Amino acid sequence: MNKTHPQRNGDVATFGSTETFSGKRGCCHPCGARCHPCGARPGCTQRHLCISALALLVLAAAVASAVATLALLPRAPVNRLCTAPNNRTGFLCDDRVTCVPASWVCDRVSNCRNGEDEQEQLCGDLPHSLPGYLVFYCSNPRSWVYADQRCNGMNDCGDCSDESWSSAACPPCGQEWWSCISVHFEFCSCIPRRLCRDGIQHCLGWSDEFLCPA
Repeated sequence: MNKTHPQRNGDVATFGSTETFSGKRGCCHPCGARCHPCGARPGCTQRHLCISALALLVLAAAVASAVATLALLPRAPVNRLCTAPNNRTGFLCDDRVTCVPASWVCDRVSNCRNGEDEQEQLCGDLPHSLPGYLVFYCSNPRSWVYADQRCNGMNDCGDCSDESWSSAACPPCGQEWWSCISVHFEFCSCIPRRLCRDGIQHCLGWSDEFLCPA
């Protein structure tokens, strides 16, 4: 007596065959387990999920590696050179607006809002840790002053090299200064005009008392 097998989606499956009347081939288990259409096999779905999860892990690892590599790349130095009041060399703060005079950098007082003028990276090994534009080296290579102290009329180097040395390239005395050879250590080739005609010798030839306009 012939046995009739139930139909599935209009197809009739027969024993010993993976073909259906519609021409679709099933994905039979090699051990003779019950056949399933390829898209319906539980093993296929789990395998696809595993492959997808592995691909996501590999992608995440690649992204993390790229981010770490970018973090290790040397960053381009930020240009902080600016002109402070009175045309002095300055240090530009993070707000890109505040310009701190060079001699205010690493003075143990935070002049920038975020304190970037006092950071260890900037102030850890003076003057070598400072950008070159903030430093002027005196004729004695072991001595240095801040760049805004060059050509300020004062003997900051101690040997007047920041005022009269050729590398200083200072302009002539300004309108508020009188040109002469100072007899006082604090000045070099100019003295403030406010010292003229005060009854005290400041210039080698007394020109501050006899020639300098009152």
